[in-house]
Amino acid sequence: MKKIQFISGTFSLMLLLLLNSCAPTKDALVISEEEKKTFEITEGEAVEIKSEEVEYEIVIIDPGFNTWLRGFARPKGYYSKAFLENRNNFWVQEWNRRVMGPGYGDVRLYEMQINYEPGIDYGYDLNYELYNYFIYFQRRYGQRLGTWIPRI
Repeated sequence: MKKIQFISGTFSLMLLLLLNSCAPTKDALVISEEEKKTFEITEGEAVEIKSEEVEYEIVIIDPGFNTWLRGFARPKGYYSKAFLENRNNFWVQEWNRRVMGPGYGDVRLYEMQINYEPGIDYGYDLNYELYNYFIYFQRRYGQRLGTWIPRI
């Protein structure tokens, strides 16, 4: 009798694991066909963000980014400045780690370091653009710069 209970318990555990592994994950990255089309853009202008109040600027040279930003990114004001700064700090550190160290996939993706320092106020616009570039970059090139899934 004990043997049947053990087999029954094992069967229940195996069934639970099987059902759990078949369930769709919340963490799956979903990219629409329309968004994929923006990833195929090969011509476009660099995005340059300058601010009168801040002496820093950001230049993004990725042909599809401007189109993606206008068509898929959350609008300005959706995220707080503190949220953007927090994510940017984390992602810049990981980006720079990949620039300095080999073994992170395609080295052409991580050619230049980003000079972003946590104690400096870069303003909302620069943080917004940089945050969205990181989202775009991760989605377009299939990269993960951390544990967060790059959602829009």
